[in-house]
Amino acid sequence: MSLITDTHNRRADTDAALIPILAERWSPRGYDATAVVDEAALTTVLEAARWSPSASNVQPTRFIVARRGSKSFDTIHDSLMGFNQTWADSASVLIANVAELPVDSETGVAQESPWSRYDVGQAVAHLSIQAQHEGLHTHQLGGFDGVALAEAFGLAANQVVVTVTTLGVLGDASALSPALLEREIAPRIRKPLTELLLVND
Repeated sequence: MSLITDTHNRRADTDAALIPILAERWSPRGYDATAVVDEAALTTVLEAARWSPSASNVQPTRFIVARRGSKSFDTIHDSLMGFNQTWADSASVLIANVAELPVDSETGVAQESPWSRYDVGQAVAHLSIQAQHEGLHTHQLGGFDGVALAEAFGLAANQVVVTVTTLGVLGDASALSPALLEREIAPRIRKPLTELLLVND
């Protein structure tokens, strides 16, 4: 069986039956560097994020959507740290996920809000699942220079980049470096559910 076939079949071995989209979702690094994401599919993926749950319906999530070949794509890619830069350029789209923090009405100063960041996470989760449904894949990145991104895109003082998402079409994993390939084809594992439940009365 070829590596590309292996990475196309990464369904999670779950202890309970999940809907297929959830069981099949995973975070690849081996994208097809020539693939272009259909604009209608990209809009659908972003629409899924728009309709994610939001605390008090504040909807603090904002996106910087950058298609491969654009200046914005290069800007986001250049902000990535470590080995992420070695593979993320093969994605079709890079998305910087931004939390818009509340501003104090009296001081005009941005206030830290865990709910704003939480809502961004929910939006990106919905985006990821819709992408999987569209035949696309996503990978979330935490290693990036948020200050550089804020400056490059002229973000407001209350707009903070929380994560970066790669979006694209699955490619041949054999194009990855040996170290990344090892991660790409490693068995998918999760902690047992019992370890996650602090209380389960």
